[in-house]
Amino acid sequence: MIAKMTALLRAALFSLVCLFSLAAGVAPCAAAGYPDRPVRWLIGFAAGGPVDIVARIMSQWLSDHFGQQFVVENRAGSGGNIAAAAAVNATPDGYTLLFVAPNNAISTSLYKHLSYDFIRDTVPVASIMQLTNMLVVSNAMPVKSVQEFIDYCKANPNKISYASSGLGTSVHMSAELFKAMTKCEMVHVPYRGSAIAFPDIMSNKVQLIFDNLPSALEQSRAGSVRALGVTSPQRWPGVPDVPAIAETVPGFESVGFYGISAPKGTPPEIVETLNKAVNEALHDPKLIAKLADFGGIPKPMTPAEFGKLISDETEKWRKVVAFAGVSVD
Repeated sequence: MIAKMTALLRAALFSLVCLFSLAAGVAPCAAAGYPDRPVRWLIGFAAGGPVDIVARIMSQWLSDHFGQQFVVENRAGSGGNIAAAAAVNATPDGYTLLFVAPNNAISTSLYKHLSYDFIRDTVPVASIMQLTNMLVVSNAMPVKSVQEFIDYCKANPNKISYASSGLGTSVHMSAELFKAMTKCEMVHVPYRGSAIAFPDIMSNKVQLIFDNLPSALEQSRAGSVRALGVTSPQRWPGVPDVPAIAETVPGFESVGFYGISAPKGTPPEIVETLNKAVNEALHDPKLIAKLADFGGIPKPMTPAEFGKLISDETEKWRKVVAFAGVSVD
């Protein structure tokens, strides 16, 4: 009898704590059974692209780990800003997450009239990995090195088009940085994801792309396009035979980061639960091998460390945007 009354009292006290917490605008009880239903993971780019591929690898691991589906939802367009705006405006309960990539750091300074402030309106959850981009060109292009490409561009100003996965993506800004540092004049053709762009590159309707390594590497290995260089400051571990663009253009660097953020106000307990799970995943040999297949280097971090990375990247890309002299109204 006493034990039963004690159990009832504890349940009543727990309920009162949750009610008072709800009234105060916090949710310490929210993580107790999290997740108890499917979680939406918003991706700012089309299915089949590098961001989508990495998200699906991680979402499958998280689904298996938690026993609840982490559902990838592609919200392509506006350089990833459509997905980011949807995430910012979602209920901060841990059931809507956002896949974070360099575009989120770039958009802050590239877009002049965003409806949100990414750093202010989101909370960092977990870092997943770092990844380089790769310059690949149509097989019809008469160039086989970065220097030959630069020479060809300068001999044919504004006659070469480069694709991107959208305005403000690292794919776009890698090209803009390259243009600014080499004085090459090229025409930008934005797509809603790099996967959509590759058929046009293969047919030489568009001549090149500075794409994220996963899809660029897949296409170059298949012989569909020609790889000229990676955007990391040194050669990338997964593709040591491909030169760094910096070997020809000293100081050139564009290394991307991938991770997870959530709407501001998401309970800290849920953030910690997700961070712990992602970091565990990044020590799983099978998942590490899958990321390595696409050239990714796992980068587990605490939420605070990931938040600092986002802040640092935002400042870095602000300088690049100013240097390249580009903006979107």
